[in-house]
Amino acid sequence: MAGSAIGSPLIATAAETLATQAEAPGFIDGSHLGLNLRHYYANQHTRRSTYLVIKKADGLERTRIRETWVQTAMLNYSSGYTQGPIGFGLDASLFSAINLERGHGRVANGGDRVLVDSDGDAVPTWSRLGVGDLRLRFSSTEIKAGRLLTDNPMLRYKDNRALPSSFQGVGLFSNELDWLSLQAGSFERAIPRTGTGSEKLTTTFGNRAYSGSRISYLGGLAKSPYGLDVSLYASRFEDMWQQTYLGLTQLIGDRRQIALKTALNYYHTEDQGEQRLGYIDNDAFSLAFTASHLAHSLTLAWQQVFGDEYFDYVWESTGNYMANSLYSDYNGPNEKSWQLRYDLDLASFGVPGLTTSLWHAKGWDIDGTHYSGDRNGRNTGYNVRGLDNAKHDENGLMVAYVVQSGALKNAVFRTIVYNHRATGGQIDGSYDEFRLVANLPLRIF
Repeated sequence: MAGSAIGSPLIATAAETLATQAEAPGFIDGSHLGLNLRHYYANQHTRRSTYLVIKKADGLERTRIRETWVQTAMLNYSSGYTQGPIGFGLDASLFSAINLERGHGRVANGGDRVLVDSDGDAVPTWSRLGVGDLRLRFSSTEIKAGRLLTDNPMLRYKDNRALPSSFQGVGLFSNELDWLSLQAGSFERAIPRTGTGSEKLTTTFGNRAYSGSRISYLGGLAKSPYGLDVSLYASRFEDMWQQTYLGLTQLIGDRRQIALKTALNYYHTEDQGEQRLGYIDNDAFSLAFTASHLAHSLTLAWQQVFGDEYFDYVWESTGNYMANSLYSDYNGPNEKSWQLRYDLDLASFGVPGLTTSLWHAKGWDIDGTHYSGDRNGRNTGYNVRGLDNAKHDENGLMVAYVVQSGALKNAVFRTIVYNHRATGGQIDGSYDEFRLVANLPLRIF
C-alpha cells in the first residue's frame, strides 16, 4: 500500500542545496541544523474476514485491533559547499523514536508499524542514521554518495509511518538548464521505516524471499512554455525487472476562472537477468483530470493494469506515481479502477493553512487466474492465481493545517480517516483506520 505521506522536511532541505556552485557560501557558513518532532498515532480496526495476529508462546492469536503511538525526533544537518569550481559537503540525519504504545496485543502484526523484537514486543526506543552522505557539486550538478532520500518515479522514499525510509547508494541531480532537471542513481540497500539498519532490496507485492543486488535508474523532467511537463525514466532492478515510465502533465487556464490539469502516468515492467520473480510483462497507466476554481478542485481519475501479476515497485519505496495510489494502490493483475476526489483550500474563506481532501475509489476485475510467470521452471514471483474477479473500494478524508505564524510557525497537523472494503482475496483487506500526525520543525541554525 502506498499510504499517505505525512510530511518529512528532509527532501526540502536537500533541494535547497542544489543551486549554482559559483554561489557556494562555504562549508560552515552554508550549514543548517534543524529538528523535526513528529507525533504519530494510528488506530486500525479490521472488518469482515480480515484479521491481524498477535504472537503468543503457543502460536498466533487473531485480533481486530491495532494501535500505533510513537514520538519521533529527526535531527537534520546539512553543510554548505566549499568554495571553488568543485564544492564538497555532507548531510547527516539522526532518526530516533519512542514507542508510547507498547502493549503486546495492541502492537499486533509484528514490525509492520513499529520496531518489535523476536517475541513480538514493541522495542521501547530505537535510533538510526537515516541520512548520511558526502556530496560533490560542479556548476548545477550534484552527486551524493551514502544514505539518501530519493524522490522520482522509480525510487521514492516512503513516509507514511513515524519515520521515513531511505536508500543507500549514489545519486546524481542536475539542473544545468532551467527547463530540464535530470536524475540518475544506483542503490543497493534500503533503510526501512521501522528498522535500525539496512536490508536487501526486495519487492512490495512479489515474493520477498527473492532480492535484487541493486536498482539503477536514469531520467528527467522537461518543462515546456506551454504548460506541458514531460517526465521520462528507465530503471533496472538487477535480476528482477526493468521498468520504464512516462509522465505527461498539462495545465491550462487560471483557477480564478477555471484551470484544468491533465495527468497521464504510464509504467511498463518486464523481467530481467536471472528472472528471480519469474516472467513479468506488465503495463499500467492512469489518466486524471482536475478542474480547479478558486478554493475548489475536483479530480476524476481512471487507472488500469494490463498483466497477470501486480504492477510492482521496490519495497520501502513509493515508486508509484499512478493517480489511484491511495490507501490501496489499485494495482492488482488486470485491475480497473476509478477515483473521484474533492480538495478545498480554506484560505479563501479566511483560514489560511487549512486544507481538506475527500475521495472515493473503486477497483474491480482483479484476475490472476491466467498467471504463468513460473513457466519453464521459473520462480513463482506473484501469488495471484486465487484472485478471480476480486474487487475493493475505499473512502478517505484528510484535514491538514499548517500554522502560519508564531512560535509554532510551519508546524503541520494532519488527520486522516480511511475506510477500505475488499472481497475475493484482494490484498489490502477490510479496515477502518484513523491517523493523527503532527510535525513540528525547529530551525536551530
